[in-house]
Amino acid sequence: MTIVALPRLFGWLAAAAVAFGAVAALAQPMPDAENGRYTLSPIPDGVLRLDSRTGAVSTCTNNGNGWACYTAPDERAALDTEIGRLQADNDKLKAQLAEREATAPGKIDEPLPKGDSLKNPPEPKAAEGERKIEIPLPSDRDMDRMISALEQAWRRLVDMADRMQKDIGGRI
Repeated sequence: MTIVALPRLFGWLAAAAVAFGAVAALAQPMPDAENGRYTLSPIPDGVLRLDSRTGAVSTCTNNGNGWACYTAPDERAALDTEIGRLQADNDKLKAQLAEREATAPGKIDEPLPKGDSLKNPPEPKAAEGERKIEIPLPSDRDMDRMISALEQAWRRLVDMADRMQKDIGGRI
């Protein structure tokens, strides 16, 4: 045998070893379907197994020592647990609220009036000992003073903008 033929021989031996390893891996049995209980679906890394009795999902892979199945985390169970916890907390808070004072001071049980209350103001109910709250509207004199103050502020703002424009215009 010549030295040139050795690399070719090693190449054939390596190819045969790879082919033998692939055949040996395929010869191992896949996870059993156990009388139709499991539904198997191929995935790139192995097999996805669905338990038709419990609904559990597992990923099964061949790690070289045989097939191993690992249960996928069940998000629905965690979600149901959290919903149950929140419902219990809600019931507890409702019970605490019911134990407190039945109504807050100043709360009224009658519904609020529908529509615009300024168009048709309701007749004030003056019972004995009840306080009547009135909010006075500003007078014409107060409105004139407010308008005057707004006009003065506007003029000052315009004057300031004019001065800034002249300052900037002179520098350019």
